[in-house]
Amino acid sequence: MAPRPILIDTDPGQDDAVAILLALAARDTLDVLGLTCVAGNVPLEKTALNARRICDLAGRPDLPVCAGCDRPMGRALVTAEHVHGQSGLDGPDLPAPQMPLHPAHAVDFLIDTLRAYPPGTVTLIALGPLTNLATAFGRAPDITGRLREIVLMGGAQAALGNVTPVAEFNIHVDPTAADIVLRAGVPVVMVPLDVTHKALVTPARNAALRALGTPVGHAVADLTGFFERYNPVRYGAEGAPLHDPCTIAWLLRPDLFASRHVNVTVETQSDLTLGMTVMDWWGISDRAPNTTVLHDIDADGFFDLLTERLATL
Repeated sequence: MAPRPILIDTDPGQDDAVAILLALAARDTLDVLGLTCVAGNVPLEKTALNARRICDLAGRPDLPVCAGCDRPMGRALVTAEHVHGQSGLDGPDLPAPQMPLHPAHAVDFLIDTLRAYPPGTVTLIALGPLTNLATAFGRAPDITGRLREIVLMGGAQAALGNVTPVAEFNIHVDPTAADIVLRAGVPVVMVPLDVTHKALVTPARNAALRALGTPVGHAVADLTGFFERYNPVRYGAEGAPLHDPCTIAWLLRPDLFASRHVNVTVETQSDLTLGMTVMDWWGISDRAPNTTVLHDIDADGFFDLLTERLATL
């Protein structure tokens, strides 16, 4: 079977970087068509820079990397340097990228790429705020029917929020965009905090990555060991969640996850609950299910997969 074509929309971010590397390490299964960058964890200039640093590390300077939207729809940008450091990739000492930025705007690249492939073949992986996706859907509504599915890291149910009491960061940064994407009629797989808070990088898991003894292994160990990401009071363990790579792991090994198909809507009006993902877990409303929500993970299996795949880069 031919590798599944995927596009990765991203705002690197340590965990974004690991997700990109995992996807690039799965060339037998995934065909990465390009990276589109959005403002999120850090401003757009840094996310576009970081994406190219990761491609260089992986030996993929041929991959198109496009800069996209530099702010959310209708509100000021919220960033997360307090988590990721001022560069967004604090931890490893990665050199400046040698590869150039692709000249196309990320939104144009998404539209053109989706139109170039047969309908129902390309999967879109969204690792940051959904501004690029929502902008592309508004500009070219026909592309929603061309997507196979969207797999996004974002939202929360029982885990509640990590940037407000009820909102997860990616959704909170641009709730309008998230609302547009969830209403677009594209099949969506959501990887919320309920799953990613169980995928913790413990010292033993970090050591296994470093023991690969490769430039990628050392860089990933530095990325996942960056001390500002640890919060044992919140996560109840000596470790930090590895959010974004769970999206790629689901493509490679869906058997590692448990899921439920439910209706998900996004709060876009309330100052108190802005960006909350309201999940109709028990089918109480009359709203039709629109999202496959992952809610559990085999964490040991996930880290075994991550380590085995990264060993090939």
